[in-house]
Amino acid sequence: MTKLDDYLAAATRENTRRSYQSAIRHFEVEWGGFLPATADSIARYLVDYAESLAINTLRQRLAAIAQWHVEQGFPDPTKAPVVRKALKGIQTLHPTQEQQAKPLQIDHLAQVVDWLDQAIGLAKSRQDLAMELRHTRDKALLLLGFWRGFRGDELVRLQVEYVELEPEQGMRCFLPQSKGDRQLQGKTYKVPALSLLCPVTAYTDWITVAGLTNGAVFRGIDRWGHVRETGLHINSLIKLMRSLFAQADLSAPEGFSSHSLRRGFAGWANANGWDVKTLMEYVGWKDVKSAMRYIDGADPFARQRIERSLPSLPSQSP
Repeated sequence: MTKLDDYLAAATRENTRRSYQSAIRHFEVEWGGFLPATADSIARYLVDYAESLAINTLRQRLAAIAQWHVEQGFPDPTKAPVVRKALKGIQTLHPTQEQQAKPLQIDHLAQVVDWLDQAIGLAKSRQDLAMELRHTRDKALLLLGFWRGFRGDELVRLQVEYVELEPEQGMRCFLPQSKGDRQLQGKTYKVPALSLLCPVTAYTDWITVAGLTNGAVFRGIDRWGHVRETGLHINSLIKLMRSLFAQADLSAPEGFSSHSLRRGFAGWANANGWDVKTLMEYVGWKDVKSAMRYIDGADPFARQRIERSLPSLPSQSP
């Protein structure tokens, strides 16, 4: 692999590159398509999976096929009218409701952290280094993810050398690349030190007990208490969180995902008077639509507002 290949690969986020490779493999191997493809073959491909794949998944497959053609110097067949009409027809006949992650409320967060603190104390008393490490890591992951509104992929890509601690104030987390950063300029996120549920203290405890000085912040831990050199895989994050929430006795842990931290913080900030502009700047959203997808109003069904406007009914005599 040449340096040019290295730079070309670095121009695309790893998650995107991996998902596009999977989409191309699905089109060629599982469906039996040929590349370069014709518009008719792509339309037939969409039709064959119209009932089994979500519309967003089909769009992602089209994006991957389009990128392959552009990179190889071929015309993009996904722009053809027959493909666009097929996709629109599928969306009309097979409408799907967008599934959103269950938000992790502040009381949920406190409950899980309390359970983790007890588990850490028990692990120390038993001299169980593996469990102490695992619970200390999970506490830092949850608190940092919640108070910074990080996505799962941002948490797993965080590097120790890009975190700067400022005593009694907070810390700065630099991400060289993240979703929406098309100019690849990177962004620094400030994390506050708090009197309760403090993400900075939790982070410091984790890197201290794990002895981390560089590399991925959040890593796997084997049964003997060895901290792995590589970071957690994004696909393992949901399983880790749901297992943790189940142990902490949260109801319906299967409803949570890695987006639950981001949604939970957005809901908490909204309920505590943050305006949308401030929230967007803090979390890093570029447009209002993205922000509003994460915010649940204090009165989502407008029940309280309507009840206040209802006329008083006269009392009925017996």
